[in-house]
Amino acid sequence: MRVRKLTLAAMALAAGLSLTACQNDDGTDETSAPPAASAPSSSDGGSGSTGSDQAGGQDSAGKSPNGTGGANGTGGGTGEDGTAAAKCRTDELEITAMDATVDGDTEGTVAVDLKNGGGRACTLAGYAGVDLKTNTGTLSAERTGEQAPPIVLKDGENVTFGITYPINNTGGSGVRITGLVVTPPNETKSVTLDWPGGASLPASDSPGSPVKVGPMGSAGQGG
Repeated sequence: MRVRKLTLAAMALAAGLSLTACQNDDGTDETSAPPAASAPSSSDGGSGSTGSDQAGGQDSAGKSPNGTGGANGTGGGTGEDGTAAAKCRTDELEITAMDATVDGDTEGTVAVDLKNGGGRACTLAGYAGVDLKTNTGTLSAERTGEQAPPIVLKDGENVTFGITYPINNTGGSGVRITGLVVTPPNETKSVTLDWPGGASLPASDSPGSPVKVGPMGSAGQGG
């Protein structure tokens, strides 16, 4: 009986050890599984962060060339058209006026010449301001309305525009002209010159100015 009890006890002990060993194997598998799963997660997270940083760098790099390109484009345009973009200032121009009326013309003409003496190329665009000083006040010339493309003047070059006015053939004194005031395009400073044309304008009650001014380059023909 004692031998049997010992045998049974030994068998029970062996069974218990076998069960414990099985439980330890399962526990070991369960314990080792989380680290194996967490390792890829950590690795993926690292790759995602690096990819995001790289994408951000590419975006920044992408924006920078575009911005620089825009600046270069503007700079290139200024370099190529720099002389055309610089307007002629009044102090850089030598302005003179002369009678350009041709015998037989029904209107008188005064040619105004603007010579660039500023030491650089500059641009005159549009119409000059023209005012006649008279014994009855200032009379402003009206534009002819023709196209007035920009004209680039190199240093020493000149351009001429024309002023037309009605000739006083009435026999009366009319409106006496005492001076000519010229303001270059896009300038506020004026130059006062002697009036080289007819001494007077016929008196008129008609609305509007009888004096007309042509655009730059109208070469003294009044448009």
